[in-house]
Amino acid sequence: MKKFAIRFIRDVQGQDLVEYALIVAAVGLALIVTVKELSGAIVSVYSSITQGLTTIGVSGQ
Repeated sequence: MKKFAIRFIRDVQGQDLVEYALIVAAVGLALIVTVKELSGAIVSVYSSITQGLTTIGVSGQ
């Protein structure tokens, strides 16, 4: 059992796959956080534009 554990720890096959998976997970997490932050900003800009257009439309009548 001890030999199996030592061989398992020293085995580097699949190491690249794990590294790529960790990179993909980190990029995915960064993308999710960025989209959440941007969605709030986009909603705010959209609201201010629609409010400005409504104000212009009301004062023009």
